[in-house]
Amino acid sequence: MTKLSDYFYKKQEEIKEDLLTLTRAESPTPDKKLVDECGQELAKLFYDYLGLKPEVFKQDVQGDHLKFTVGNGGKRVLFLVHFDTVWDKGRIPIVEKEGKLYGPGVFDMKSGIIQALWAVKGLIDIEGGLDNLEIVFLCTSDEEIGSISSRSLIEQEAKTADVVLVTEAPVHGSGALKTSRNGVGIYELIVKGHSSHAGSHHYDGISAIKEMAHQIIKLEGMTDYDVGTTVNIGIVEGGTRLNVVPDHARATIDFRVKTKEEGARMVKVVENLQPLTEGAKMEVRGELNRPPMERTEATAKLFSYAKDAAKEIGFELKEAHIGGGSDGNFTAGLGIPTIDGLGGYGDGAHAEHEHIDLDELPKRTALIAHLLKNIAKE
Repeated sequence: MTKLSDYFYKKQEEIKEDLLTLTRAESPTPDKKLVDECGQELAKLFYDYLGLKPEVFKQDVQGDHLKFTVGNGGKRVLFLVHFDTVWDKGRIPIVEKEGKLYGPGVFDMKSGIIQALWAVKGLIDIEGGLDNLEIVFLCTSDEEIGSISSRSLIEQEAKTADVVLVTEAPVHGSGALKTSRNGVGIYELIVKGHSSHAGSHHYDGISAIKEMAHQIIKLEGMTDYDVGTTVNIGIVEGGTRLNVVPDHARATIDFRVKTKEEGARMVKVVENLQPLTEGAKMEVRGELNRPPMERTEATAKLFSYAKDAAKEIGFELKEAHIGGGSDGNFTAGLGIPTIDGLGGYGDGAHAEHEHIDLDELPKRTALIAHLLKNIAKE
């Protein structure tokens, strides 16, 4: 055990209490008032521990984004964290049971915020400062709905960073960090046909649902597990009455890709879909919401620092590719070395059993602190 890890184990109860404070400040993305109140609790923690006041990026609809900067060394490290959650206020309880802490956002991703904050605090308390580091915490409020208002801010901050660290959770089971993620395409397909009586004038109708069925089969058939491309039609709507040939239909398209090249190909295919039914018309809306987070040599080097940090603490760290996206996709897409999964270890993202393992809190906090030390030595 290192001096740093010993420090975090001794501070485990305090770390847990800070996590409870932040978790109790429930922050469902659509509720700006609650999200901003959570941001105030977050700002208080940063001020109490690091003497920092936030730079506030005001938002009209979503909660305000916050930025905290500490240190003035040569290596600029950007922490990407989000403090919004998918849970409406009071939807799930906060419970501590059998060494686990359950609650809204405790896993995704408030534990990651607390761990990163305490890692920096530990470096200052035990090491005496942040030698050769400038650390920026960009705390955003809309990750759970696609980072609509924060993406430009994330990319702006990343352009001046040497590395990006994302404190989403590690992989459940292995505890691996995420060195690559799929890109995510999100589209809406709208089909317009012509209504008619389903009995006496069936031949006059153009069924939007029939056309949509053709498109769904085509799109779902583009899934290729060997390449790493998946397509999911998640929502299908259409029609008005049982006895009316439907004149409209709507479907949502979610596709995932591993590489920029495959992403560009899929965008071209989806955005150029053509109707197969004579007289039907189609409209496609959407975008590649997150570019792929690809594993590069620079990413591999950054992960090696994390792996060495884990060895110092006394455990073996693995890496993994994940199908889901995060804000790290944006920064990796700009070519900035990015690793993800530095948050709290647990399970149940977006599920009622969302939780973290409390015994992992000090270990994962120490991992971040030692990783920062290794980055500073480069």
